[in-house]
Amino acid sequence: MDKARLTLDPAFAIGAVDRRLFGSFVEHMGRCVYTGIFEPGHPAADTDGLRTDVLELVRELGVTLVRYPGGNFVSNYRWEDGVGPVGDRPRRLDLAWRSLESNAFGLNEFMRWAELAGVEPMMAVNLGTRGIVEAAELVEYCNLPDGTAAADLRRKHGVARPHDIRLWCLGNEMDGPWQIGSMTALEYGRLAARAGHAMKRVDPTIQLVACGSSKADMPTFAGWEATVLEQTYDHVDYLSLHSYYDPESQDEASFRAAAVNLDGFIDDIVATADHVRAKLRRQKRINLALDEWNVWYQSRFTEPEDRPIEDTPALIEDDYTATDAMVVGNLLISMLRHADRVTVGAQAQLVNIIAPIRTTPGGPAWRQTIFHPFAHTARLAHGTVLRVAVQSPTMPTGRYGEVPVVDAVATLDERTGRLAVFAVNRGTEAVPLDLDLRAFPGLRPGQWIRLAEDDPSIGNTAAAPDRVRPRTEEMPALDGGRATVLLPPVSWHALSFTPEEKP
Repeated sequence: MDKARLTLDPAFAIGAVDRRLFGSFVEHMGRCVYTGIFEPGHPAADTDGLRTDVLELVRELGVTLVRYPGGNFVSNYRWEDGVGPVGDRPRRLDLAWRSLESNAFGLNEFMRWAELAGVEPMMAVNLGTRGIVEAAELVEYCNLPDGTAAADLRRKHGVARPHDIRLWCLGNEMDGPWQIGSMTALEYGRLAARAGHAMKRVDPTIQLVACGSSKADMPTFAGWEATVLEQTYDHVDYLSLHSYYDPESQDEASFRAAAVNLDGFIDDIVATADHVRAKLRRQKRINLALDEWNVWYQSRFTEPEDRPIEDTPALIEDDYTATDAMVVGNLLISMLRHADRVTVGAQAQLVNIIAPIRTTPGGPAWRQTIFHPFAHTARLAHGTVLRVAVQSPTMPTGRYGEVPVVDAVATLDERTGRLAVFAVNRGTEAVPLDLDLRAFPGLRPGQWIRLAEDDPSIGNTAAAPDRVRPRTEEMPALDGGRATVLLPPVSWHALSFTPEEKP
């Protein structure tokens, strides 16, 4: 049996773990909002119609930030439709998903939900069918205390204190022909620069995210990033990237190695952003916001124009397997490995829509398989990300050639002294992993959390919500700073080590 070896040293630091990395996404799409986080009349709903059972799972998931209200939805959205007395709000046709939008849930309802969930809001503005004035007025409505028309309108709507939203998206996927109001990189870059300039005139303390490519295989990829950043560099703080992985659009081994693709995608965008920085002779570096990512069975997706107009249709409610959970855990490893530049993340989406949390209208909420690696990574990954030296057997893939079977990253929490190692076995055979922690004297084994199933194709359902769940194993003792653990096939692991207690 081939072995893998992992060597760690506290001197090999990548960057700090930004808590914004563990974000999620709530869009007015399908059942994410309606019968997802918001369902008046549900047995678990509070007086505002917010599902408290979902709120409990969101807190358990460890989400730190939530992007809202889209997504494709935002490019035809009037934010004014979702504020004020609910009875006065218009019922609209959402062009993105050909759905009927009641606007019963809007900005102020979302902000109340975000407060209860303990998450930071990441607000998107419509640069598809609207523009500079509407974007600036939304910042004014949200962030100014009083004395202006928009701020006083918020107070009239019963919200005295400003929402104080710090992070803003300048549109969504504006390179995509599916986007309402899509445009060229130059058109978008100029509009985003003007809108961003106006928004920061309202509140100079906000941070802005410019749209990068919707996916790595867009025909305009890299050229789009370069052009957009040349127009917006002085106004924005982040560049977005979106990346989804479809188990059914590639060979199985390539899907299990999806993080190889994400690694390359991030590296290419960093190189492009730094080229623009050098070209413009600027000092600041643009960081990345991976504000849509997940496993998505996209080949099963039905295009909006092929569906009738519906009210809250059940859209892309994928059922996830143990294999999918391993891939999600590996994508989180990739994100942490790039913590020096990827400092914002948002897994898409939070509830029902390709989500870690599922609900039944009027019924229960439960954890999908992908819930678990996210929750434990968010809980354990603190402090500084360490560069991991991994020697591993390889496996063949149709898309990436030979790739390492074992992938890993680690974090060191300087405050507590806790070391956390996150690892996956992407192969179909068990692999012993030798851990070399001699550079960390005085550590003792803590928890070994693993997610592995004899049949990696199984998942969770409302009837069997805990069929796939992580298990805590006994950690081998460290012998001279070394230990060996056995990684089952297609498995995800979180291993923690804590300082020895001093007498």
